[in-house]
Amino acid sequence: MAAPARPSAFIAGLRALPAGIWALGFGSMLMDTSSELIHSLLPLFMVGVLGTSLVTVGLVEGVAEATAAFGKVFSGVLSDHLGRRKQLMVLGYALAAFSKPLFPLAASVDWVFAARFADRVGKGIRGAPRDALIADIVPAPLRGAAYGLRQALDSLGAVAGPLLALLFMFWFADDIAAVMWVAVVPAFLTVALLLRYVQEPARAGDGEGVRPPLRLGDVRQLRGAYWWVVGIGAVFTLARFSEAFLILRAEDVGVSLGLVPLTLVVMNLFYALCAYPAGLAADRLDARRLLLLSLLLLIFADLLLAGAASPLLVFAGAALWGLHMALSQGLLAKLVADSAPLALRGTAFGFFNLLSGVALLAASVIAGVLWQRFGAAAAFLAGAAFAALAALGLLAWRAPQQAER
Repeated sequence: MAAPARPSAFIAGLRALPAGIWALGFGSMLMDTSSELIHSLLPLFMVGVLGTSLVTVGLVEGVAEATAAFGKVFSGVLSDHLGRRKQLMVLGYALAAFSKPLFPLAASVDWVFAARFADRVGKGIRGAPRDALIADIVPAPLRGAAYGLRQALDSLGAVAGPLLALLFMFWFADDIAAVMWVAVVPAFLTVALLLRYVQEPARAGDGEGVRPPLRLGDVRQLRGAYWWVVGIGAVFTLARFSEAFLILRAEDVGVSLGLVPLTLVVMNLFYALCAYPAGLAADRLDARRLLLLSLLLLIFADLLLAGAASPLLVFAGAALWGLHMALSQGLLAKLVADSAPLALRGTAFGFFNLLSGVALLAASVIAGVLWQRFGAAAAFLAGAAFAALAALGLLAWRAPQQAER
């Protein structure tokens, strides 16, 4: 009798991941469905309904993401200090859920700014504790797969959100505010799912209660290998400004208002399909080569988007953008976890996201100014130049040594 076939590495990796990782992944999927439904329409809402400028769009997007990044530092440090991550993570998701009704109620750009601020504060609170919790739940050899799965499910939500936007834009006859109300439902489902199904490992508390406050000297335990990862991540972000500019580029080349969300559908579909295989590859292959490949994809994406004269080229650029995200984001998260001491894991993710958020603020404002003054091509060509700079940085980068697991 023949021996049963061994499951492929793809399936075996999925089976090996704990239930908590799946719950975190599906929670990310639901929240991203909500967020991307709104995000796929928000630039059009701001420019077309509220009459804001492209520079203002870039400023709002950049400040919102930078706010999230600053929040991640404090929540990451606090999760290390308390030895608890789930409560902070759920608080962040809840704040984001309560911000969702503010978008369709917005009557001015100030309201939009307030809603984006609240939403991104929620993202900032949940981000570092969640990423550190993933590393707490899974052993080191499965970290790439775990981060890849979460990214894949998160991106699946980012596909579902714009698709729902397309469906309800048709259903509500292009009434953007009415469509935004749909996003409220999956946001609150996320909070219920995480409260019920995510269990924090006992290790996070160690039975010691509240830990001593973080001291500046503790941060010195984050060695040079970790700060190299932080630096590379920040330069990556400079090369990849807000996705709002993908949406505006689609409209710029003639995609109809109701079909503009397809841009994010294409980007996130490629992201979702490739994030988990990329995570498996991150557990097995050389990190530098994977990151260089992701930068090459981003350079080609930016060049396509800079020269695009038809919707097809914009969608092709969005697809390459999604492949870049799949190869880089989970891998960078794994590198942070691998290079940081266990006791400072939340702090490490917080500082990583802080620097990335500041870079995103700069990149989005620069893109908005370049677009307004010189046209869309200038914004995307600048992105390609920053991607080339990141590639140069990788030439001097060495893979981090494994920290305490």
